[in-house]
Amino acid sequence: MARVAIVTGGTRGIGEAISLALKDMGMTVAANYAGNDERAKAFSDRTGIKAYKWDVGDFDAAHAGVKQVEEELGPVDVVVNNAGITRDGTLLRMDKQAWNEVIDTNLGGCFTMAKAVFPGMKERGWGRIVNIGSINGQAGQYGQVNYAAAKSGIHGFTKALAQEGARFGITVNAIAPGYIDTDMVAAVPADVLAKIVAKIPVGRLGQAQEIARGVAFLVAEDAGFVTGSTLSINGGQHMY
Repeated sequence: MARVAIVTGGTRGIGEAISLALKDMGMTVAANYAGNDERAKAFSDRTGIKAYKWDVGDFDAAHAGVKQVEEELGPVDVVVNNAGITRDGTLLRMDKQAWNEVIDTNLGGCFTMAKAVFPGMKERGWGRIVNIGSINGQAGQYGQVNYAAAKSGIHGFTKALAQEGARFGITVNAIAPGYIDTDMVAAVPADVLAKIVAKIPVGRLGQAQEIARGVAFLVAEDAGFVTGSTLSINGGQHMY
């Protein structure tokens, strides 16, 4: 029976690449999304992967979403916590709402999703959780105290939960992408983006498929000895 995987933020950008990579591994994939119904439908029509709508930062909604996936597709064996948002601004300009929204989605989403699937994984003696962090959670970034804090928190969350899951056959790992050629990065002004690329030793932005390849490695059947690790995929920009 095929493994069932949930990819949050799984219908676009890095998430879409991850969803496709897991499908190519033979998994049954549920791609979560939060807002854009039209884009989610286009994704499903194009890929054949069913999309499910809920806010990962909403504890009750996330649990209901996981329950729906399990009723329709089967027990969830793999979760990739990819969903994330930005509300950039310096500390002096940042309000409490911008702080809360980023923390609740980026970090809180990891908690709510792990909380929803962990009991079933424990009962079955197998599970894979991969949390998508960020180079900016490792090195920090001007104007992103909320985002950097959330992503840094993901790395600590990963190490702690890995210790809880290890004896039950549940691995918990993180990937810290650098600057990837996605819609989010494309929105950066050209002159700023040029400065960013100039600091990347390999001399280019990463591709979403390169992050997906890392996820595929971490969720594989024979990856059970890898847990509590953070895999940095950033072109050598930050060696951590």
